[in-house]
Amino acid sequence: MATITHLSETKPNLSIEELLAGFHPSYRFGEVSFNTYRPDPNQPSQTEAVNKLKAFAETVGKNSSGSFLSKLFGKKKETKNGIYLDGGFGVGKTHLLASLWHAAPGRKAFGTFVEYTNLVGALSFRQTVEVLSQYSLVCIDEFELDDPGDTVLMSRLMRELSDAGVKLAATSNTLPGALGEGRFAAVDFQREIKTLSEQFDVHRVEGEDFRHRGLPDAPVPLADGEIESFAQDRYQDKTLAIDNFDELVAHLSKVHPSRYRQLLSETDVLVLHNVDTITDQAIALRFVVLADRLYDKDVPIVASGKPFSELFTPEMMSGGYQKKYFRAVSRLTALAREGQVGEPAI
Repeated sequence: MATITHLSETKPNLSIEELLAGFHPSYRFGEVSFNTYRPDPNQPSQTEAVNKLKAFAETVGKNSSGSFLSKLFGKKKETKNGIYLDGGFGVGKTHLLASLWHAAPGRKAFGTFVEYTNLVGALSFRQTVEVLSQYSLVCIDEFELDDPGDTVLMSRLMRELSDAGVKLAATSNTLPGALGEGRFAAVDFQREIKTLSEQFDVHRVEGEDFRHRGLPDAPVPLADGEIESFAQDRYQDKTLAIDNFDELVAHLSKVHPSRYRQLLSETDVLVLHNVDTITDQAIALRFVVLADRLYDKDVPIVASGKPFSELFTPEMMSGGYQKKYFRAVSRLTALAREGQVGEPAI
């Protein structure tokens, strides 16, 4: 028999150590390696990326200031303290970044751009610097650029970590020198981006770009009176989190996003009553974070109400945060297809 819980009644309370323990590759990339990455023979940049990251992994935990002789004769070491993978969707950047994390020695952190900004919000900037400065490697996946304040924050964080000798690795879909180009005119923002760009050895990973493949078809929502029995029949011996959508959304505003991973720690399947369109942007962005954590943990969803293709307003889907919203809709739809149709979310 399934175990029933309610996310809207769960109040995660984490210590700093427990919070930091969540900074590792997600379930989907828990056991990947450079050997499990399959580069396209028609795309030599993919093999080059593997070789560059293998070499970079060997520098982690070592003094990057150069040898005594190189200092004595004035030779500047060319190796940069960070590596940046640029490329389209579907070329395996996260797989490569997770492989680097697994291969590198010492204490290391792996998280998305949003998870690091949430960490700063939970601990304070100075405490985050102090804690992460003790790491040998910090990996930042999905570097986002839709908020200039967050980008400046992360640029400053990485600059201080680099100064402390921490190796940095990041992925995104935009080259560092072009971050924010044509979007934010603030002089401070442009200066921060220039500084950030100079810290990284940039490698472009070429490959088939799946950005125009569109979103998967959302499954037809189930009748509200049927979803609990459907989920209990399909997922016997699992832990089901059963919540009303409005109550869950209200609860998210009371839980710091850095704790959403812990919020879902006991959840195998999410059962949502009466999904509706979110009209408040602050709430929508919190739900985006929840969607990412659900996807990381591969939590199937069984839902009634509106399909996830209607979760955000048309204005949101065409606005400055559209990349986040499209990603959330795609991931939630995939999890709903897994929960209701049995199709694995990939």
